[in-house]
Amino acid sequence: MITRLRKYRTEAKLSQGELAILVGFSDGQRRISHYENGKRRPRPDLNDCRALVKALNQAGVACTLDDVFPPDDPEQETSDK
Repeated sequence: MITRLRKYRTEAKLSQGELAILVGFSDGQRRISHYENGKRRPRPDLNDCRALVKALNQAGVACTLDDVFPPDDPEQETSDK
């Protein structure tokens, strides 16, 4: 899963630790780092993705779920519509 989490987090001027606190992740900055670097397994679930996007929006960055977590295969996303 490719994410743009780092891009939007830095746009919000939040550290990884600050974002983790806003979202309520008990394992803090490490979890955000793993999501940004693609090391986290399992991948973030839908609830975590939504919580991250909500926190970024509350921090003043206008973004959607698809902005931060783009579909793995954009071709398939278009053909499903």
